[in-house]
Amino acid sequence: MSEVKMDSGQDLDRALDRITASITKLEGALHRRTSRDKTLDALENDLQRIGEDRTQLASKLDQAEARGSRLEDVNKDVSRRLVAAMESIRTVLDGQES
Repeated sequence: MSEVKMDSGQDLDRALDRITASITKLEGALHRRTSRDKTLDALENDLQRIGEDRTQLASKLDQAEARGSRLEDVNKDVSRRLVAAMESIRTVLDGQES
């Protein structure tokens, strides 16, 4: 009878060891999963910030292009006016030389 109790006690000890090992593995897997989830959340937040930055940069680029276009138009207008002024001055100077 004592041999049966020893076998039962050893069986119980082995079962407890397996349960403890399984719990340890489960805790490790849970820790890894939690770490991955945190990393994934951080990546998603980074991606969202990058998207927002891209939108802001695209808006600023559009504004800069519009401003550049306006400056180009103003530059052409000033150039036309300068040419017209130079021609007027040339006409006045030619009239005085005669």
